[in-house]
Amino acid sequence: MAEYRAVVEWNRDGATFTDNRYSRGHRWLFDGGIEVPASASPHLVPPPLSVAAAVDPEEAFVASLSSCHLLWFLAIAARRGFIVESYRDDAVGTLARNASGKLAMTRVTLRPDARFSGAKRPTTDEMLAVHHEAHEQCFIANSVRTDVRCEPVAG
Repeated sequence: MAEYRAVVEWNRDGATFTDNRYSRGHRWLFDGGIEVPASASPHLVPPPLSVAAAVDPEEAFVASLSSCHLLWFLAIAARRGFIVESYRDDAVGTLARNASGKLAMTRVTLRPDARFSGAKRPTTDEMLAVHHEAHEQCFIANSVRTDVRCEPVAG
């Protein structure tokens, strides 16, 4: 078993607060010393109360699913002898009402575009199989109720 930690910090910085006009900007701090500016989504809280240049939780959720899939895809491709030259995923998350009527990330669609080099390149079926196994192994996808779909881009 492993534990993962993140520190999330926010300060009122003198805002009235009870008028609901305080900044949603805050910071995520990670164990390697990385600090990420974070905020509420500007789709939900208009600027200047949100920070459009910061990462919002919804984007981070999509990025976590995409990143986990990438890491499993790379490991499985390497194990099968395929050389991945590059990988790009234009992942999209959908915030909508779930069956209980609550706002939720109801779907995340991964659109990975993996490019290969070397003599042994996967067929379309082999590439789809690697993506399927990566999806099955992804810790993050296995942890959520969101409908996570993988629609690989044929390179």
